Amino acid sequence: MTIYLDYQATTPLAPEAFDAMVPLLRDQFANPHSAHRLGRAATAQVDLARAEILKLLPDGGRLIFTSGATEALNMAIQGAPPGGIVTIATEHAAVLDTVDALRRAGRDVTILPVGPDGIVDLEEAARAIRPGTALVAAMLVNNEIGVIQPVAELADLAHRAGALFLCDAVQGYGRVPIAPRCDMIAISAHKIHGPKGIGALWLREDVTLTPIIHGGGQEGGLRSGTLSPALCAGFGAAARLMRERAESDRLHVEALWSAAHGLFSQWTVNGSEDLRYHGNLNLRRAGVDGARLLSECRDVAFSLGSACASGSGRPSHVLRALGLSDAEARGSVRIGFGRYTTLAELGDAAEAMNRAAQIWAP
Repeated sequence: MTIYLDYQATTPLAPEAFDAMVPLLRDQFANPHSAHRLGRAATAQVDLARAEILKLLPDGGRLIFTSGATEALNMAIQGAPPGGIVTIATEHAAVLDTVDALRRAGRDVTILPVGPDGIVDLEEAARAIRPGTALVAAMLVNNEIGVIQPVAELADLAHRAGALFLCDAVQGYGRVPIAPRCDMIAISAHKIHGPKGIGALWLREDVTLTPIIHGGGQEGGLRSGTLSPALCAGFGAAARLMRERAESDRLHVEALWSAAHGLFSQWTVNGSEDLRYHGNLNLRRAGVDGARLLSECRDVAFSLGSACASGSGRPSHVLRALGLSDAEARGSVRIGFGRYTTLAELGDAAEAMNRAAQIWAP
């Protein structure tokens, strides 16, 4: 049986989320935008899910359902007012590729570097975020190395310049406090033990965007298209569990993190060890080739970086931004664990990975 250690790519579906979805897939199939009784019943399920998801977000906002975080980030970036954009070199491709497309169309874009710990320099950020900046975008918890950016401080800098602040909270939602100063927040269900194919964009009440998807005018006119009540319900159930199990999940992750330090003592952690989410362990070891290690350890599912870029063959842009060489980046692996990972599984995985790594490591 394969040991799953790729929680940043996706999390196992919670049984409770599955159970919430089944009746809406099998029996309660009405369109939630229909005015008849069955449609209104489906709408009620969507509204219940929306309310649950909002409980883990700042007060005073509204939630727009999307197909995932990539769409939410595109909606926020492309729909923001005209002006300069400032973001960080270690952001997800959904941000970096979108702002690059806008740069090619004539927008002013600034990409802030990070230090060896993966954290942005706030003094450099302050120099870049100036009047004329329309949007600042930053990831709360990095998907590759798990470091936590100073989102509250970046939001303050954005507001002083008259800009909106967008937080990619995909990896942090329900796990790491989200700064209440954010103007827009992107989240995804399948990173919190919910279903794939649904995400959301949270907007502060006074934030307006230009729609980038047109059609029937659903979701307040910002995101046209028929919602899936089943996916919404699964997302809502997963969010409720994240809230109810927050402390037990945190303690479990801390126990796994502590164990992992001993199990991978011959490896070096990439990024800050202090300012990070402890369910993400990005490691490197001299002489190791991550792709070969992944091939050797067929019964362990871990990652070489972002799942979205895993087939590119290029060294991780996040690890390169830390100053790692191509060899160090290619020798890095990402181990992600959480609610359903056992200490025994982590131990067995570490044994297999260390045994395989020993073949090449000096």
